[in-house]
Amino acid sequence: MKALQFTGNKTFDLQDVDIQRPAQGEVRLKVAYCGVCGTDVHIYHGAMAQRLSLPQVIGHEVSAEIDTVGEGVSGWQPGDRVTVRPLKPGQEMPVDNGVQHIGQNLKFIGIDTPGGMQQYWNVPARTLHRLPDNLPLTIGAMIEPLAVACHDVRLGEVKAGENVVIIGGGPIGMLIALVARQKGANVLISEVNETRLQLADSMGLATVNPKGTDLLAHVEDFTDGAMADVVFEVSGVQAGVTTMTQLPRVRGRIVMVAIHAEPKAVDLFRFFWRELKLIGARVYEPEDFDEAIALAASGTLQLDALITQISPLADAKSVFETIDNNPAGMKYLLQCDV
Repeated sequence: MKALQFTGNKTFDLQDVDIQRPAQGEVRLKVAYCGVCGTDVHIYHGAMAQRLSLPQVIGHEVSAEIDTVGEGVSGWQPGDRVTVRPLKPGQEMPVDNGVQHIGQNLKFIGIDTPGGMQQYWNVPARTLHRLPDNLPLTIGAMIEPLAVACHDVRLGEVKAGENVVIIGGGPIGMLIALVARQKGANVLISEVNETRLQLADSMGLATVNPKGTDLLAHVEDFTDGAMADVVFEVSGVQAGVTTMTQLPRVRGRIVMVAIHAEPKAVDLFRFFWRELKLIGARVYEPEDFDEAIALAASGTLQLDALITQISPLADAKSVFETIDNNPAGMKYLLQCDV
């Protein structure tokens, strides 16, 4: 079979490797599509090198069919269409507070262990979520990032009629906007890339470019003076962190979605002055995958509009180069079953 090995220094090697039998409690998947995540791009750029064992297959946004079921696995059979919740909780520690999906000993499949950019992939059966027959496998590969958005919106406690501002209109920001709108919220995306703004506009989402518009005044107008009930920081830059404290109303919520690897300056006075709440949101839980699958199967989110490009596994190098050169792109999928 073909497996895309990341060898470091922005290089990949498409290799012929032996198909492995699934171990006890595992299934072997025939991978259909694997999405390229922002985390994969960070790995491509050299981040998280200490977590990889090079050469290594990466990738975790997968749709697939079960090829073979290992010993001890029940409830699954060859031909079942699935996606993968790529978390491997380790031994629970007191500091985890019973929250295993972000526990101290958590391993992320596709980073800490081999991932889905290969034709066949062995994973623990407990990570599987069933995909309905009416859901295209291209959209099935978007369930994992959609589950991220469902988790973010759930932790933000977004309710119908609330005003939601999303800082950053990349793939996760767009998915958060779609999920929040589906909840009945009034959604505004703040984004500086005009191509992404045009895509959001075409999907009926309200947008603003803070480079040319006073964002605070625009949010005040958008909310009839109430300001935001919930702000999602998805940009990952200082400007987003600065802005996020200026937009909420009294006792508003801020959900930190972006990964800020370095400390940023935060206006703590605003938290005191308006009694704001800051909520961290990381990955997802099983119920977020269940909601993501139900939303995707409903066909109401226009997820196909977010697919920028589908390429064969052999073209992965050029796909990563395209992502670097095309910051307006959304979701790039690698087709693994060719």
